[in-house]
Amino acid sequence: QVQLVDSGGGLVQAGGSLRLSCAASGRTSSTYAMGWFRQAPGKEREVVGAVSWSGGRLVYADSVKGRFTISRDDARNTVYLQMNSRQPEDPAVYYCAAGRQGLYTSTALRSSGEYDYWGQGTQVTVSS
Repeated sequence: QVQLVDSGGGLVQAGGSLRLSCAASGRTSSTYAMGWFRQAPGKEREVVGAVSWSGGRLVYADSVKGRFTISRDDARNTVYLQMNSRQPEDPAVYYCAAGRQGLYTSTALRSSGEYDYWGQGTQVTVSS
């Protein structure tokens, strides 16, 4: 099993930047596909982006392409979500998640149901 701890959320001005971190403990995160999801009040949880266990496949939601970047530092068992050019529609609770190593297709990486472990979430708010 793996335990995930999300951090880095907070208040950022529209157009500003923020970096979220997801620290993994237990089994190393390098054996898992890692995803970032977000959930705004009254809305369903949606994918922000995900990376396969090897790092060979990266997928992003259309709404964040070109603004958000996922990276993983397997030596530190940490996955990051760099968020630039924050928009008013970005506020939400952001969650990282870990899924099985075989998670690779774009469709699977984007599906929250494919992930087995979840962080506690970190709140991100954007001020206009």
